[in-house]
Amino acid sequence: MKYFWIQLVLIVGSVSMALVFIRTWSQAKNRAWKRIAFSLFVVVNVYAVLRPTDVTWLAQQLGVGRGTDLVLYVMVLAMGFLTLNTFLRFRSLEKKITDLARTVAINEGTRHNDERLGAVSAAGTAPEPEAAPAAGAKADSDSVKA
Repeated sequence: MKYFWIQLVLIVGSVSMALVFIRTWSQAKNRAWKRIAFSLFVVVNVYAVLRPTDVTWLAQQLGVGRGTDLVLYVMVLAMGFLTLNTFLRFRSLEKKITDLARTVAINEGTRHNDERLGAVSAAGTAPEPEAAPAAGAKADSDSVKA
């Protein structure tokens, strides 16, 4: 009962994270191994909060010393994993965006050239160029420039 409030805060935090994760459970981006790993993380977290002496015992068995040191080392590894995972995801998204931008640029360039130069008809001949402006139209444009 001595550590009731801190245990309550930590367990509520873990359960809150689990609820946020479960709300997006149906999304395809949440792979099965991530779901399993996160669920296992929440269960181990709640267990460690409720039984801190067991974490200390495990740390001593592993040669770490204190349970808090073991938790810190595990969190450093988890943070490294999350950082690497985020970096790889961003790199993949940047590659997809670059490929998409190139495709759009090529399509827009092709469309622009077709509009500017005139598309080749199905018969294989280019469309006839537009007729030259009438002599009167040229005179009008010259008077506007002056």
